[in-house]
Amino acid sequence: MSMLINKPSCLSREAFLEEFQGIYEHSPWVAQKAWSEIESADNKTFFDNCLELALVMRNIVDKSNYDSKLALLNAHPDLAGKIALAGELTKESANEQAGAGLDTCTEEELKHFHYLNSTYKVRNGFPFIMAVKGATKNVILDGFQTRINNNANEEFALAIEEVHKIALFRLQEK
Repeated sequence: MSMLINKPSCLSREAFLEEFQGIYEHSPWVAQKAWSEIESADNKTFFDNCLELALVMRNIVDKSNYDSKLALLNAHPDLAGKIALAGELTKESANEQAGAGLDTCTEEELKHFHYLNSTYKVRNGFPFIMAVKGATKNVILDGFQTRINNNANEEFALAIEEVHKIALFRLQEK
């Protein structure tokens, strides 16, 4: 089992929130609810396991209402989008996008990403989300091409799954 370096069972509420509020992009409510579960648990060391904490946080998101999930999706930046170009991504998103080479896009690639992001967002009402850790620009573009014509309900479910993958990757670095 993968133990977290920063063990939730040893942290104060403030330290936990500082450490884990970015697991779900711009959605500290997930970490706040996770802390409530930790605080009321008999065995707090249960949450020191990466996969167990990931499951707790996943369940919080999955049990949340549609509007909370939609807000969570809309908290994610476009891949290779304007926020990235302006250097305004969260540290986690910047690292993930850079790791996939999105920080080295050519002008033509950026235009293509902008077109795909805009088209996708208009069709679905939220940005295209993909866990890009370990991916390349071509893999990401293939993902866009594969998913861009899916219906909005299908994409909503896929986007939530991708958000959970991103969260797990982020937790594995804690």
